[in-house]
Amino acid sequence: MQLVTKFALFGSTARKVWALTVPYFRSEERWKARALLLAIVLLNLGAVYMLVLLTDWNRLFYDALEKRDQPVFWHQLLRFTYIAFGYIVIAVYKFYLTQLLEVRWRAWMTTHYLERWLSAKAFYRMELARFSDAAGTPDNPDQRIQEDLNLFTGYTVSLTMGLLNALVTLASFVGILWGLSGGFTFSWDGSTYEITGFMVWAAVVYCAAGSVLTHYIGRRQIPLNFQQQRYEADFRHHMVRVREYSEAIALDKGEQVERQHLDMRFSRVLANYLQLIRAQKNLIWFNTFFGQAAVVFPFLVAAPRFFSGAIQLGELMQISSAFGRVQDSLSWLVDNYSSLAAWRATTDRLTSFEESVRAQSTTQGTVVSGASDSLIAQDLALGLPNGSRLMTHLSLRVDPGDSVLIKGPSGSGKSTLFRAFGGIWPFASGKVEVPDDLMCIPQNPYFPDGPLRDAVAYPDPASRYTDDALRQALMDALLPQLALRLDDEDAWSQKLSGGERQRLAIARVLLKNPRWVLADEATSALDAKAEESLYTTLLERVRKAHGAIVSIAHRPALEAFHNRRWEIEASAGAGDGPAFRLKETPA
Repeated sequence: MQLVTKFALFGSTARKVWALTVPYFRSEERWKARALLLAIVLLNLGAVYMLVLLTDWNRLFYDALEKRDQPVFWHQLLRFTYIAFGYIVIAVYKFYLTQLLEVRWRAWMTTHYLERWLSAKAFYRMELARFSDAAGTPDNPDQRIQEDLNLFTGYTVSLTMGLLNALVTLASFVGILWGLSGGFTFSWDGSTYEITGFMVWAAVVYCAAGSVLTHYIGRRQIPLNFQQQRYEADFRHHMVRVREYSEAIALDKGEQVERQHLDMRFSRVLANYLQLIRAQKNLIWFNTFFGQAAVVFPFLVAAPRFFSGAIQLGELMQISSAFGRVQDSLSWLVDNYSSLAAWRATTDRLTSFEESVRAQSTTQGTVVSGASDSLIAQDLALGLPNGSRLMTHLSLRVDPGDSVLIKGPSGSGKSTLFRAFGGIWPFASGKVEVPDDLMCIPQNPYFPDGPLRDAVAYPDPASRYTDDALRQALMDALLPQLALRLDDEDAWSQKLSGGERQRLAIARVLLKNPRWVLADEATSALDAKAEESLYTTLLERVRKAHGAIVSIAHRPALEAFHNRRWEIEASAGAGDGPAFRLKETPA
């Protein structure tokens, strides 16, 4: 039963590797990829041929030494230089082309995975799913794309070529060893038996026993490698968060808490790594013993024939060399078990990532259409990642010229409704129609590191706008101090205050002049005068363009800028029903 389970696991891993490998060799780069792969295969075959020539050279060279045949000795030395030079050239180009294939493959897979991750809002939905009850949501997608893809391509090429090399070497040298082995004769129960090709069978038994013991000793490395990659990524991810929120942590005097969190994550890294190196130590104990024993094993087996005069020194050395090649080929699993364990862990992580991206890309949320001149929601239902329902059966409409203010207690679903209008909230159902020319201002706007002009124009390229237009947008957003810093590079999300970040987000809207604006607490960090000035400007722009604005806000002062008001309140006697309901109240 255990054997059946192991074969099932092997088949599952093989299918995963195949599913991850095939797309590149069927992609638009398939001919270059296949040509590189073919060249590497041919170079591997050439390397094995050189080893066959070296094995034959061993016999002739040591026979010349034994016979003190000086002309043959010098001839074989000269021949060795040719063989060695050919082997060196093959080894160098095999390395170069292998690395080139790995780099090109990694580049293609990285582009492919980034496209998948960033399409259909999968990157956003995966982060939400991590904190929901969804099982199997992968951790640290950044690490899987950056590190796991690199490991997968490297291990796949090296292990596949290593296995090919082992098989070709075995096929090339097993015949040589068979011919050199002679027969092994023994008596049993009054009868005499002879085993033909005894050295070959000795190598098979020796390596089979070694492979079984290697798997038994090293099998714990597979789950340990999987966990090690996860813990390393968790540790690195938290350090990135400390860097991103350095100001808030410093103001809260949270250094000790963050140190405890980092120490806790690093302790997991160390604890798992110590288990991993202990498992590797046990395997190295065996592998070292196995490799050293393999040096003398062929001499022990062939020694009786040498001392009886049946074979000469050159043949003994050739037997030793051929046995070594056959033993190396049959010991491929023994020699590469640690790499195979890491490769399988990496394959499992990439496969789970692929499955999650596919699942999140097909998750049904609100059906958003951009064909309407109004914002319309039909039979809209909103929920939370934990499965609880916020609101159901919402039918809403905003027409050009409207200005709608959404109010309600914290946690009532205002921002969730905002996300549903934007088509990004997966825990929703219903149909939403939005105009094409619509921009959103989220509570926490994102600004890329780099030149200020890129932060203002994001996500459009800054080259689309003139410097005068960029400066005017900053001036209109009450950021005159930034108007002359378009080429300054900085981490704007960290260097700007909360009010400056909100004004910079509004500057984007003023730069692009959309007809429709959705604003989620867009001025919550501003003083009353700045808020009034910016809302006046925003309303003038959208009304001039015959559009509308929908705002989420708590401040009563903003009611004067809106002609409609939606109030979210707790649903009386909700029970298993929705927790909140939305109603329109007089403005």
